[in-house]
Amino acid sequence: MLKIYHNPRCSKSRAGLKYLQENNIGHEVEKYLDNPPTPEKIKELLDKMGKKPMDIVRTQEQVYKSEFKGKDIPDEDWYKILSEHPRLLKRPIIEKNDKAVLAQPPEEIEKLR
Repeated sequence: MLKIYHNPRCSKSRAGLKYLQENNIGHEVEKYLDNPPTPEKIKELLDKMGKKPMDIVRTQEQVYKSEFKGKDIPDEDWYKILSEHPRLLKRPIIEKNDKAVLAQPPEEIEKLR
């Protein structure tokens, strides 16, 4: 079963959820703004995606611009930052077993099937 880390207010996240629904792909929804992932979970998701933290940071968010832009922040610190500021996570992230993708575009989900 797939898990979608979803923000209902985000058009890209809604597009990912719609893709799952239209293609009858079994999934569970994790509203990660209501229940932020732990730093350990963020590291796990990044490892499953083969990505670094900055690959999934929304640099257009005000909190990024005011607190983190231009700073040399180690990956280990980003896990905690992303857990404390889940709005900074690009979305949707889709997870299945030992793999995960950033579903931008939604067709990226096919890599998990």
